[in-house]
Order: sequence, then structure tokens, then C-alpha cells
Amino acid sequence: MRLGKHEKKKGEKRKLWAAAAVLILLALTAGSMALISERISRRRQEVLETVRLAEEERRREKELAEEEEEKAAREQREAVYEFGLESGANVFEAVGNRPPTVELDGENAPDFVSIDSCRIDTKTNKITVSASAEGLPVSDDKFYYLFSVKPYAEDIPEDTEPLKRSYKGEQMVFHVPRYFAGAESAVLNKFVVAVKKDKVYVPVSLPHYVTNQEEASRYKAGGNQKASKKGLLVDPNKLRTSELDDLGVKHAAYNIPISRLLGPSTDAIHETVSYKYNGKSYAFNGQVLSEYDLVFSILTAKGIEVSAIILNDLSYSYPQLLHPLARGGIGSAPYYAFNATDGESCEYLAAIGTFLADRYSGRSGSKGLVSNWIIGNEINARKEWNYMEYVSLESYVEEYARAFRMFYNSIKSINGNAKIYISLDQQWDRNISGNRDYDTKDILDEFNRQVKQEGNIDWGLAIHPYNVPLTTPYIWNSSKYVKKSPDTPMVTMANIEVVTDYLEREEFLTEDGEVRSVSLSELGYTSSMGENVQAAAIAYAYKKAEANEHIDAVLFSRQTDAVEEIAQGLALGINRPDGSHKYAYNVYKYMDTDQSQAYTDFAKSIIGISDWSQIAE
Repeated sequence: MRLGKHEKKKGEKRKLWAAAAVLILLALTAGSMALISERISRRRQEVLETVRLAEEERRREKELAEEEEEKAAREQREAVYEFGLESGANVFEAVGNRPPTVELDGENAPDFVSIDSCRIDTKTNKITVSASAEGLPVSDDKFYYLFSVKPYAEDIPEDTEPLKRSYKGEQMVFHVPRYFAGAESAVLNKFVVAVKKDKVYVPVSLPHYVTNQEEASRYKAGGNQKASKKGLLVDPNKLRTSELDDLGVKHAAYNIPISRLLGPSTDAIHETVSYKYNGKSYAFNGQVLSEYDLVFSILTAKGIEVSAIILNDLSYSYPQLLHPLARGGIGSAPYYAFNATDGESCEYLAAIGTFLADRYSGRSGSKGLVSNWIIGNEINARKEWNYMEYVSLESYVEEYARAFRMFYNSIKSINGNAKIYISLDQQWDRNISGNRDYDTKDILDEFNRQVKQEGNIDWGLAIHPYNVPLTTPYIWNSSKYVKKSPDTPMVTMANIEVVTDYLEREEFLTEDGEVRSVSLSELGYTSSMGENVQAAAIAYAYKKAEANEHIDAVLFSRQTDAVEEIAQGLALGINRPDGSHKYAYNVYKYMDTDQSQAYTDFAKSIIGISDWSQIAE
């Protein structure tokens, strides 16, 4: 059927309208795309502007910080100027007060700056490092830089960035967030001040550690002086009996060899105890811990102050804990020098310290309280008890002191009231030519010097003033080796005041001006020459310790004879191997009470005195 003209025109109009609609749609689409493009461009500009403003804000903050530093320096200069005017000096005299510039060289650079203190501020939760210098060192710029380095580091690693900077002056203070490198950073790290010279950071101070871990510690348990100084190396088999109560024991010691402590449990009953330190997990033997839990909890419940002795015996599973210079002598000694020469071993020592201090913190639900921690055994006896290759006294002490501080800081960060001791024997000042051990006095001098140099801490002395020779209980007999002067070759209970008098010297005092804690942590007398003579020796030793205000405790070795020691002529127990009491049992029991006279008069007759005051200094 043909369409009429009218219909044809209508069709053509529809085509025109459709074409127009397409054109309109295309136009709208093009407009939308242009709009979208414009919006994207505008948004990009907004983002760029935001970034620019943020960068500008950071730049401005940096400028403000520098302006504040410059303002502080200017105010300091103005104060010097005003002081000069007020004191009658003219402008030139005031300007002359400016510290002189100093060229650094190999001799003056290492300790040009003195770090005077490095302490945690618990109010701000920052570490405050205060330092001073005489003069201004010549360097690339006008700043001092503060670095934190690992305890084993001898220099500032090349990739280390400074924590803070301060304008050069004769006095400076740095404030660092306490957790600048993680939760444990302040426990391990030491701080160094440097300058930039020839585009390289050069240390201009000796390293310095934080010295007040106790103020920010998790707990503050123990630390109370006991009514009696009477202590004992306890017999684990008699813990559940009433004997310790009957004897009136107030101090006890117990060994913790780390080879037993570390690693998975060795039976199917006790689970391995996992402990996380500084982001790493450490395994502790649950079976061995159950033994320590029992011992320490029973002693704590009896009101006995516990001293734990941490010993570095050989562990084939953890050879990294042996000092590198000790590994050539494996099998030559029961205990070895601790290794604090690398990151892994340092963190192990700190993990052990924090774990033990936390587990035995005396808190609710804990496993007892250990108040005192003794690091190593008789460390001056290098060959016998703290083996490493023979080196200079300074180097030997440096290796021990670094490990000691790892334990000190980690333990104190947990229990601020804990006491940490260096262990030394009775060989005070023998000066034997060619001796491959070290004298106690020399170790003490060097240890104190190094500790003070890197930040004085409240260390104590655990000394073993056994008799000379060890197999005789006759303390009161004269000996050419036992003199009442600082040059005595040996110290026993006959002249123990030599040690405490020596510690009264100003250079040995704590930061508070106190004499350091002294514990006679191991001391014994054999009954091989008669049980009555042994009892007299025990009474003599206790009365000497009781009269000395600087001695906190005297721990006699031991509660029960050790069979292996009897073979050497050392029947040191107040009980025989079968558990029966020796004559010394009742003397020990009553020697610190009002009933002591009946049990100690015989001792005075054996010693040849009429009153205990006659054995005093």
C-alpha cells in the first residue's frame, strides 16, 4: 500500500527528529565527558594542593622548631650578655664569655662531651639525656646529634639516623620518647653524642646507659631489711619440713644454671613455657621451672629472702650464650663468661632477666619472690668459675660488665626493688706474678670505674670470705695472708671490715651517697676438725657480720653435708648426710637470739675471748 504525501512528510519529520535527538545526545555526552574531565582535573588540583599544603605545614613546623632552638640559643647568649653588664663587664667582655672553639683530634674527640645523666622521666614518658662540654667543637654545622646504639656496638653504624639534635653549647639536653625503637629499647640501648665532620657522624662522648630503670618498673617488690642476717644454702629435700622455721633462717640462696632453664620441657607432664620479649618468642623448660617455683614459693611463704644465682654453664643447644673467647675452653670449667658481644645473645640475656624477674616478682599468682640476683660465680677466678681466654684486666671486666648491665637493666625494668650483685671470692690482693686469674680488689676497682663511666647503677657485692686455707675452720688463728689493711692478700671473716671500709670510699658510693649492699652469699666451715670447732667458727663469723652495719646477710654453706665435698675435707653442713643434726645446728639456731649465750659461751672459750666485742674491728 502506498503512503500519501502527508504520511511521507510525517516520516521525514520523524527521521529529522531522530537525527536531531542523536545530535542532542551526542552533544550532551560530549558535555558530560568534558564536565567529568573538568572535575577530575579539579580534583587532581585539589589533591596536589593538599599535598603542597601538608608539605608546607611540615616545612613550617620544621622552621618553627629551628626558630625555637635558635631563640633558646639567642636567649642564652643574651643572658650571658646581660650577666656581663650586671656584673660590670662591658659588651666586649660579655661577648668574650662565648665558649672557645676547639679542633677535634683523636685524643680529645672520644670524650669531648660528658653525658652527665640519662634517665627515664616517668611524668613525660621520655628519656632525658643531659650533657656538657668545655668549648665548641669545630664541625660541619652548629649541632650536636644524639644517637642510640646497641650495647655491643663500638661505633655509630653508618645507616643509623640521629634521634635528636641540639645547638652546640656548654650545656645541652635531649628529650627522646621512651619507646622510640620498641617497648624494650631503653633496657638495652646506650646513648652517644656526635657531631657531623666531613659529612660523617663522629662520636664525641662515651656511651651512657639509662640508669633509673627502677623508677619505671612494673613492680616494686621486696627490698625490706630482714630482722636477722642469718642465711643458709638450703637443702631442697628439707623444704617441706619445719627445719628452716626451727632454725630461724631469713636468707637463702639457690642456683639457676641457664642450660637447665632454656629450651622445651623434658617430660610429658610439664608444658613448655613460652615467653615473648621484644617481639621474639623464647622457650623455657616447664619441668625445671616447676622446681624453681616450688623452692621459691615455699621460701617466700616462710618469710625468707631469696637470692638466685644465674650461672652460665655449658648448653650445647645454646652455644651462642658462651662468650666467643670461652668457646675454645669447653669442658675446662663448670661455668663460662656470658656473651654480650652481639644482638642475639644480648637479647637472650635480657629475655632471661625479664622472664625470671617477672615470674618471681612476688605478685599475686606468681611463683614466689626473688629479691636478689647474683650474676655469675666468683668471676675473678677466671679459670675456675668464669672461663674465657686470658685477656687484660680492662678487657675481661668490660665483657663481664656489659653482660651484668644487660641483666641489671632487664631485671630492674620489672622489679625496681630487686638487688643485683657481682660475685667475687676471698683472693683480695695477692699480686702473684704470672697469675692467670685476677685479684678481687682489682676486679672491683675496674668494674666500678667502667660502670660509673657508662652510667652509675646501684650494684651490690656478693663476696665469699672463706677461711685460709679452706679446709680449716680456725678463723681466729693468725695468718700472713690475712691482714687488717687494704693490701691484705686474702679476706676472711677475721678481716672482713677491709672490704666494707674499702667500699666506704667516695668513688664507690652510690649516686645517693650510700655504701653499696654487701652480701656474704657463700661461706662455710668444715666439721672435719671437730663439730665444736665448726660451731665456734659459725658463731664467730655471724657475730662479725652482725656487728658490721654494711653487711646485709651472711649465707652459710650449707644445710646438709654434700658427699662430694666431704671427700675433699669439706663437711660444711650443719646436718650430716643422713639428716641428723651436728653440734652447730643449735648454735646456728640460737646465735641471733637472746638465748644464744648458753650455746655460744663454749665458742668463746674455743676462740679464746670473753666477749664478742673482742672480735670486732
